[in-house]
Amino acid sequence: MFTTNHKELDIIRVRAFDVATFVAYGGAHLGVVGSDALEEFNYTELYAPLDLNIGHCHLSVAMLKKDANKKAHNSSHLRIATKYPHITSRFYAAQGIQAECIKLNGAMEIAPSLNLASRIVDLVSTGNTLTANNMVETEEIMDISSRLVVNRSIQKTRPEEIKHWIEAFRKAVK
Repeated sequence: MFTTNHKELDIIRVRAFDVATFVAYGGAHLGVVGSDALEEFNYTELYAPLDLNIGHCHLSVAMLKKDANKKAHNSSHLRIATKYPHITSRFYAAQGIQAECIKLNGAMEIAPSLNLASRIVDLVSTGNTLTANNMVETEEIMDISSRLVVNRSIQKTRPEEIKHWIEAFRKAVK
């Protein structure tokens, strides 16, 4: 925890993927989180009033280069390594494919070469990590950016204070 020069504002630093949980459950009133985490957890307790226009990347499916011509629609079941099992399952379910998701929090790119999974779903910014691991993107699932999120209960009980912070962020973005 860090104090600031605003007596009503303290800052906590947590792992990026945990921000949504801290805000949703009231451990923090507002936070900055990637739209990937918002989509993965889908917390109804969160309100995302502002795209901060930073942290741009995308969530993609990738495979080993040598297997890239194997299309998903030829399969009824796929094993996929990912940090995003909910997004991945929904993405493939919409195509009529059952996705068996193996949850990993890092080192996704080695899963196909170890026969742990035929594909990965992960964030891609430059694609350099995929290239270094002899992989290629085969499908893009969604664009990602950072968002300001607010706990809905706090927004209802302290609307003026929360409105002040949302407007401060809005001004900073412009």
